[in-house]
Amino acid sequence: MIELRLPGSISSSLSNLKKRNPVTQTNFSSLPLSADFLNNLKSLDYLVMTPIQEKSLPLMLQGKDVQAQAKTGSGKTAAFGIAILNNLQIKNYVTQALVLCPTRELADQVSKEIRRLARAIPNTKIVTLCGGTAIGPQFASLDQHHPYIVVGTPGRVLKHCQKGSLKLNRVKTLVLDEGDRMLDMGFHEDMMMIIDHTPQQRQTLLFSATLPDEIKHISQLIQKDPLDIQVESLHDNKKIKQTFYEIQKGERLQSLIGVLQHYNPESSVVFCNRKQQCHELADQLRQQGFHALALHGDLEQFDRDQVLVRFSNKSSSILIATDVAARGLDIKDLTAVINYELSPDPEVHIHRIGRTGRAGKEGLAISLFAPSEVRKINAIEEFTGSSVTIKNSSELKPKENFSLKPPMVTLNINAGKKSKLRAGDILGALTKNTDLTGKQIGKIDIFDNISYVAVEQPVARQALKILSEENIKGRRFKVRKL
Repeated sequence: MIELRLPGSISSSLSNLKKRNPVTQTNFSSLPLSADFLNNLKSLDYLVMTPIQEKSLPLMLQGKDVQAQAKTGSGKTAAFGIAILNNLQIKNYVTQALVLCPTRELADQVSKEIRRLARAIPNTKIVTLCGGTAIGPQFASLDQHHPYIVVGTPGRVLKHCQKGSLKLNRVKTLVLDEGDRMLDMGFHEDMMMIIDHTPQQRQTLLFSATLPDEIKHISQLIQKDPLDIQVESLHDNKKIKQTFYEIQKGERLQSLIGVLQHYNPESSVVFCNRKQQCHELADQLRQQGFHALALHGDLEQFDRDQVLVRFSNKSSSILIATDVAARGLDIKDLTAVINYELSPDPEVHIHRIGRTGRAGKEGLAISLFAPSEVRKINAIEEFTGSSVTIKNSSELKPKENFSLKPPMVTLNINAGKKSKLRAGDILGALTKNTDLTGKQIGKIDIFDNISYVAVEQPVARQALKILSEENIKGRRFKVRKL
């Protein structure tokens, strides 16, 4: 097995890119920001800038249009978030910034990051407008008073523009985040119609992992003398151990089981090229005793949220996904990426395996291929400039006492933000006057009308009994185990 250094990989999530050598990088304190803003950045552990921040922020703070090639994990969200917030006129109660994202997950991440950055600016209203959720509450929120910043997906943002519930005629900053992905998903027309609702005199920031001709054409249409910024992906000397296993016809499923038994990864994303295959493979693995969940484009938003919650809180060990479904997801502590099928695009392959090996941890990338797919491996080697290790699937050996049981169980509570439920309420109900400890309670996710809490497997039954029989915040809610 060789170590493959990835020139295009997502080497670190944003939270792990904040501490860097001040000798070689520029401090945030060098920017023309207020003392309160800088103190908030310091409290968030933003000490020095990542390359994309260092190159783009001074220009964006000057009001320049920017076209930047940057990948997830490069620090781009903080870059345009700081620029937007620094440009806000708090006494002007109109929508001043719009960020368009390809997926709800990315929009949610962007909103959360901007809210953290905005803590030094009181009463900064930020609204997330995405499809897959009820539109009624969005109308109500927009009707109360206009948000300063809107983050959303093109389809839902356009619907609000057309219905008149969202006014963009005072927007000062427009951000297209992951522009290439929005084009891939067919949002070109929606994007252009939304842009028609914004003033011609505005700052336009375009961020894209790749810069195909169509993106460059859009830039020419909507930007004014944009400054082109490209940065090398960040490594932090991280390495991903990658191995390709040759399989014969009809051996793909058994070989995948062999990989799981041989490496026993605590958490893994298995990539398929087709959404139907995701569903079928999840069923096949569950029949073999594995805890696997499928993530693909046919899922309703509620089911999609639930899948992501269960995987991220370690209640499931295997997530089977397509590239489109997984785009924009920030999955931390991912032990392994497994390519059930190779992507025909070597750059997509690099994006896939770049999801492991983050935060200074060693990553594992395993790919299955049939003899007819050798040309795909050649394309990967040519793209990375590195040779790869190829082994036969017969070399996969299961470990003794094999078990891939997830360490946590998810409990579903039939109440959420609209019931004023907070994470502390759930944690308190589980640990107050009980023998459960905080260490046995995992991630807590709260949505509008539903909440999820992860608890360790051995105490799941006890935790379910506590939440079902005791009041939470003075009320009793329905609770079930997923």
